Amino acid sequence: MKPEARKHLRANLLMLAAAAIWGSAFVAQRLSLDVIGPFLFTGLRFLLGALVLVPLLMLNTASRAQFAAIRREPKLLAPGLALGGLLAVSISLQQIGLQYTRIANAGFISSLYVVIVPLMGVFARHRIGPGTWFGALLAAIGLYLLSINEHFSVLYGDWFQLAGAVIIAAHVMAVGHFAKRHNPLVLAFMQFVVCGVACLAVGLAIEPVSGTMLRNALPTLLYGGLLSVGVGYTMQVVAQRDAAPAHAAVIFSMEGVFAAIAGWAALGETLTLRALVGCALMLAGLLACQLLPNGDARKKDEDALPA
Repeated sequence: MKPEARKHLRANLLMLAAAAIWGSAFVAQRLSLDVIGPFLFTGLRFLLGALVLVPLLMLNTASRAQFAAIRREPKLLAPGLALGGLLAVSISLQQIGLQYTRIANAGFISSLYVVIVPLMGVFARHRIGPGTWFGALLAAIGLYLLSINEHFSVLYGDWFQLAGAVIIAAHVMAVGHFAKRHNPLVLAFMQFVVCGVACLAVGLAIEPVSGTMLRNALPTLLYGGLLSVGVGYTMQVVAQRDAAPAHAAVIFSMEGVFAAIAGWAALGETLTLRALVGCALMLAGLLACQLLPNGDARKKDEDALPA
């Protein structure tokens, strides 16, 4: 296998693994809402995720060198601040929207970034091959069948979910840009800290907190923080060094399939024939993105933004 093909294969496997982790973590997120506020949960789990990276940062020579560079030039903090800010805003919009809509609506609308990312790529003058477009379309249709039934109606909270999907798309685009220019471990650590501190501050201001609450939330916090954030989001940053954002969005959309499987396995949720067809279409979209011609889309990503 050629080195370039090996890099793309590694990136694809890492992104698929991240999607599986995020999908399974949906169970932890849902269970956490019974015992702790959403902003406290988000803030604490992202700070836990940052702690996971501390030993790796200390052992990694390139990471230590970048931190030294940041101390000399504080402006190098900007990428981490930008990514952490986008992450905090997107999650906050989703959490607010969840109060005014159905879980099914939220799951579908928040995953529309699979289509929004390629559209953003057009405006940023990225080269997006036909395989990626076709894969994104199949994934979007699959998401609809997986998440939405005949009783679907647009609710007030759906607009928050749509805004969140746009911000998630911007985050995927930004990761694709910055990951090629900065150490991925440092970038992941900075975005975790920014997102964690921002959400924790909001949570402490507006949500109740107690020792009992934190003890009851500990299992879901550990799973959501150590695995979903510490491992999953770090995989995203590492993998997107070698993947175009539109291509990455199609793979990340498989999170919906893994979430449905996790809900069925852990919470006893029903997987209907319609949902299974949706899962199959999303898998077809993933394969289309991998196997159909994509021109130079994989070789050259976009440099629309300055480093």
